[in-house]
Amino acid sequence: DMLDPERLIQCPLVKHHWIRARRFPYHLVKCKESNPEIAKKLATCPFNARHLVPRADLSDHIMKCNDKAFVEPDVVRQSSESSQEQLNNGSTWQAPPSAEDWET
Repeated sequence: DMLDPERLIQCPLVKHHWIRARRFPYHLVKCKESNPEIAKKLATCPFNARHLVPRADLSDHIMKCNDKAFVEPDVVRQSSESSQEQLNNGSTWQAPPSAEDWET
């Protein structure tokens, strides 16, 4: 069960470290401090700070990250709400006239 706080998770920094899920965030902080050379080679996922992946693999991880589904609907919803608010507010802003004449 992914929500089990007692399940063991392998540390992405030191592969022989196995940590209980409930202690994992704390372990990552300490393990990064203890292993700065390894930590420099890893990037943090923007959707879940517990995901540390090799820097070269970050874009691939982002495309496949399961936690992206939790964040994206909120971003899309906020974006559409913001657009709807602008329409409802009836913004009358117009760009100022330009002195440039691209035809000449």
